[in-house]
Amino acid sequence: MLYPIGIQNFEKLREGGYVYIDKTAKVHKLVSAGGYYFLSRPRRFGKSLLVSTIEAYMSGKKDLFGGLALEKLETDWAAYPVLHLDLSGKAYNTEEALLNVLNYHLEQWEKAYSAECIDNNPETRFKRIIDAAYAVTGYQVVILIDEYDKPIIDNLDNPALQDYYRSLLQGFYGVMKAKDGSIRLGFLTGVTKIGKLSVFSGLNNLNDISMDPEYSDICGISGSDLHKYFSESVNELAERNSMTENECYSKLKEMYDGYHFSEDSEGMYNPFSLLNTLQKKRFNEYWFETGTPSFLVKILKQTGYDITRLSEDDVEIDSDMLSGVYDYINNPIPLLYQSGYLTIREFDRMFGIYKLGFPNMEVKKGFTKMLLTAYAPVPEKEGNVLTAKLYRAATSGKPEEMMRILEGLFARANYQIQGDAERDFQYAMYLIFELLGEYVRTEYQTSNGRIDILLQTEGYIYIIEIKTDGSADEALTQIEEKGYAKAFAADSRKVFKIGVNFDKSSRRIEDWKVL
Repeated sequence: MLYPIGIQNFEKLREGGYVYIDKTAKVHKLVSAGGYYFLSRPRRFGKSLLVSTIEAYMSGKKDLFGGLALEKLETDWAAYPVLHLDLSGKAYNTEEALLNVLNYHLEQWEKAYSAECIDNNPETRFKRIIDAAYAVTGYQVVILIDEYDKPIIDNLDNPALQDYYRSLLQGFYGVMKAKDGSIRLGFLTGVTKIGKLSVFSGLNNLNDISMDPEYSDICGISGSDLHKYFSESVNELAERNSMTENECYSKLKEMYDGYHFSEDSEGMYNPFSLLNTLQKKRFNEYWFETGTPSFLVKILKQTGYDITRLSEDDVEIDSDMLSGVYDYINNPIPLLYQSGYLTIREFDRMFGIYKLGFPNMEVKKGFTKMLLTAYAPVPEKEGNVLTAKLYRAATSGKPEEMMRILEGLFARANYQIQGDAERDFQYAMYLIFELLGEYVRTEYQTSNGRIDILLQTEGYIYIIEIKTDGSADEALTQIEEKGYAKAFAADSRKVFKIGVNFDKSSRRIEDWKVL
């Protein structure tokens, strides 16, 4: 079987004999109605292939759809003029970068439709190209814009360049409203809905299908798709990893499934990670390896968001904020959802509130590792080694060994804490324990107060109290005086009480004690 990993061109995929999960019935329904559509999906989720599929369809390339649903659904197969603007795959770090991409596409379209270039203004040229394409072919124009927001997303931490790009794209995308009568279909994809772009404020009839149940599976791979198209591949994966078929399906679901794009939708698998796993016959965090969203960590820290809520599936957000146009700087959660790091868990219809959480273990582990490098002195490639050492100590009931590992970790000279030192140190400790895959909670509420960190393994319970510029004895005294251990009096597991003192000036664990 040929897996279409990284293949974003529908024609290449079909002519090359790669496996294709038939989405063409949904494409036909979308195209038949005409108008303007917007689809938000995480990176590497199949948006570009979808755009290419629409391009092949609207270009009248019937031969590419043999054996697919669209072959029987479509009878016309007219060849519309298609203007496909692809903003993916480029680095947008200078003012010229975006202009160069726009100019390249504009030049190609001007040649294709004999459009006269009077000046270098992108808006003016775009308008003339639409007019020329309509006049030359006699058909209304199809406009496809892939990753419309990438120049903006690439510069979330560069406000000046972001504002420049926003201004440029606002005028360029606004052309679609001015030329509405000449446009048959407009389809835009991206990761998120950025405020202050006229594509949303100007196109009043823009149909956002990102959270429409009808199109929730237009990208990605469903569980039924996995069984229909890849059953043989799953059997091979199971055999290679000494698993039963059912164990393999369960592992795939745990690792890569769980994306929900509406409240009642079927869970979707991350296609990039799933296809890589089936091809290489090895489970890994493939999606995370392709890029780490460091800007998201910056936003989380800037907004002071309680990161422990992410792992505890305790993120609630109003439906209007999740699906509407917004500015990320005041609330990072919509961006985390639309980027694929959170997904819908529950929906309260009475109040219109979504509960969000990590979609699967790949995302949870990958995001936790990334956060850890921001809050603790753990090099990106050493997270697994640290986790293994701590896991062995924690599950063996060796709190002294566990604390010696942590003491050595925070003794590294490159550890810097900014802002609330006690909070950031607590976050670092929480993230480290979270990677163990055991039950861990911060600020765990008991009848007498809150435990800073509670770690529970199969055989042991660890109550950890943290002091900043105090002493380990003070921390232990608080555990005793508050009676934190009483909450686990009926538990047969052994309880360890650990007092930790973090020195703010040296940025180290100054002392610790275990009872």
